[in-house]
Amino acid sequence: MCILIDLDQKTLVQQFERRITMAKKRVAIIGAGPSGLAQLRAFQSAQQKGQEIPEVVCFEKQDNWGGLWNYTWRTGVDQYGEPVHGSMYRYLWSNGPKEGLEFADYTFDEHFGREIASYPPRAVLLDYIEGRVKKANVRSWIRFATVIRSVTYDAVSEQFTVTAEDLPNQRQYEEGFDHVIVASGHFSTPNVPEYPGFNNFNGRILHAHDFRDAVEFKDKDILILGTSYSAEDIGSQCWKYGAKSITVAHRTAPMGYHWPDNWQEVPKLERVDENTAYFIDGTQKQVDAIILCTGYVHSFPFMEQSLRLKTNNRLYPVNLYNGVVWQHNPNLFYLGMQDQWYTFNMFDAQAWYARDVILQRVALPTQAAMQADIDAWRSAEDALPDDYAAIEFQGRYTMELMAKTDYPAIDLEGCNQAFYAWKKHKKENIMTFRDNGYKSALTGKVAPAHHTPWEDAMDDSLESYLGDA
Repeated sequence: MCILIDLDQKTLVQQFERRITMAKKRVAIIGAGPSGLAQLRAFQSAQQKGQEIPEVVCFEKQDNWGGLWNYTWRTGVDQYGEPVHGSMYRYLWSNGPKEGLEFADYTFDEHFGREIASYPPRAVLLDYIEGRVKKANVRSWIRFATVIRSVTYDAVSEQFTVTAEDLPNQRQYEEGFDHVIVASGHFSTPNVPEYPGFNNFNGRILHAHDFRDAVEFKDKDILILGTSYSAEDIGSQCWKYGAKSITVAHRTAPMGYHWPDNWQEVPKLERVDENTAYFIDGTQKQVDAIILCTGYVHSFPFMEQSLRLKTNNRLYPVNLYNGVVWQHNPNLFYLGMQDQWYTFNMFDAQAWYARDVILQRVALPTQAAMQADIDAWRSAEDALPDDYAAIEFQGRYTMELMAKTDYPAIDLEGCNQAFYAWKKHKKENIMTFRDNGYKSALTGKVAPAHHTPWEDAMDDSLESYLGDA
């Protein structure tokens, strides 16, 4: 009996010491978009269950949370002279089914009080994202309109120094942190190529990052460079809102969908002159505007070189153990840095895992073991034969990460099935795929059809979407 008492006392002492240690720790989260908000929710969830958590400070450059899902009319620089972060445009509707991104702890049904269609517009998705973090009451953890100028690390003190600027007050300051979580996204720094003749082109040239309103291109002949999701969606938006014609130039292969009659895919752009685009197959097209849907680059200029993630857009970035932990300094984490099929629920999986590493619930292996695991995942990615295999790969990654924490169970194979059906419906008709509905992996319900087919739904507001017609 005496031994048991001693053991119990020892356990209590250890728990107390751990609580004291955790209470003294400080965690910096950079960004209050979907990934950063997932991280806030992860810490709040642990706190709600009685776990002592560190002091959490989230820095957000914009005036509000939501990251990419915020819309602003601004391009170039914002009201503080900072580069505009957002790439959001009016009339964007989800390009993938909501059933593939649903939060396991907060369903669409719970938020809206009813079932909604599978492809909500931007305002609806932002409302959903906000609903969970409002319920968690974590807004006070965020310093808005605050940009990070630099992050450095001192190996002796094992402390990060975060230099931030309060933009409205033009006040720069430094603070120390035990952990840093980079959740600033990678859809804000555009990749902008140049082609011969751009300087002499008489029309408008812009990157997708600066695209704001398809109505601007009504009755215009537009040229889109690229075959990414941005290309298909911006082109579709321009078609829907009355563009005269859409021409898409590709470097390797066309997207291959069944496009409307005023839409064509052509080989790589060779050059332009005052108003004519010339392609490598010898064809040409008169155009009024050129939209560069040429992707984004991962850019973290505020991170010191030894801490800076350098990667292209792939499913498993280099130097990130479990796609999250900075291999060379496990006190640093990156969230949402993958090429993405999964989004919100994958960010949750990453955030819960990062939280548990910080809370010492999850032990990390040796550097050699981490490297071997990264190599195995990247080799598996390199062997993927097609998009369907890529979806399965990221679903498996997300599922394995969720299994390491107390994140609520979710049928990710059901999510995969929604993605597979989405791919099929896009191939059948790229302009009507959003009119389909899929089964929620959480509620088991099939989403109803929206009251208006996407092609005819010109109002993307929350009120219109949730209304009757």
